[in-house]
Amino acid sequence: IMEGDPFVLIEGMAIAGVATGATKGFVYIRSEYPHAVAMMQKAVEVARQAGLLGVNVLGSPNAFDMEIRVGAGAYVCGEETSLLNSLEGKRGVVRAKPPLPAIQGLFGKPTVINNVISLTSVPVIMDKGAAFYKDFGMGRSRGTIPIQIAGNVRYGGLFEAAFGMTLGEIVDDIGGGTATGRPVKAVQVGGPLGAYFPRSLLDTPFDYEAFAAKDGLIGHAGITVFDDTADMLKQARFAMEFCAVESCGKCTPCRIGSTRGVETIDRIAKGIEPDKQIELVTDLCNTMKFGSLCALGGFTP
Repeated sequence: IMEGDPFVLIEGMAIAGVATGATKGFVYIRSEYPHAVAMMQKAVEVARQAGLLGVNVLGSPNAFDMEIRVGAGAYVCGEETSLLNSLEGKRGVVRAKPPLPAIQGLFGKPTVINNVISLTSVPVIMDKGAAFYKDFGMGRSRGTIPIQIAGNVRYGGLFEAAFGMTLGEIVDDIGGGTATGRPVKAVQVGGPLGAYFPRSLLDTPFDYEAFAAKDGLIGHAGITVFDDTADMLKQARFAMEFCAVESCGKCTPCRIGSTRGVETIDRIAKGIEPDKQIELVTDLCNTMKFGSLCALGGFTP
């Protein structure tokens, strides 16, 4: 969206700024997306010249300006309070809540934090009305979502769809099944910390509440497909290792738990007292799930 239509994000943020009384907006982009950074910076300049941003937005008494900030690439900075610390020039470490960012956020001021999809949905809702937007999706999950299909899949890529398709329809009909032609063993949804759904759960509708009911998450809607040759123990180890590398270090369950998780899974792989290790890693996962400060450690299990 930022590379293809940056002005819809700028328009959405300007509307949100006027609605909430905010006069400054920040777009935080990871350094791994240089094209998005360059496009947004140029678009902000064009919007200022056109009067969409500045002290008098489109000639109104409302002031709203925007700034593009580039992050160093820390995964944990996707968590809102860690993102705020990074924006302030500090280390990207999760903050304890309360206070919530809406009360005390960036530079101690009330802050509204939303993702790009939410903000870019604002102009079309204002233009065509809530009923039009509600026409897409199901339950409480309305509108469309860009789904990234990857892994062992025949037709990988970006696919935008309304909420409500089943996971199986996305994998089999849109993705074309596995690239190897072998049966699907599992589908991971929600990025590197997302849950692995077996074939028996592929009838789950692509909907936030439906996934939450089955201990899954949609997250940024990344889908990774695995065929029946995938080693799920290695995938479990990868999740723990990823968490250990990306942890901000603020809380013990995430910082230490992920490292101990890698060690425990390695012992399982070597056949060292597997029953005892499985019991240990199960207990460890419960501690991480319920004791971590944010979703990085909480969703790793």
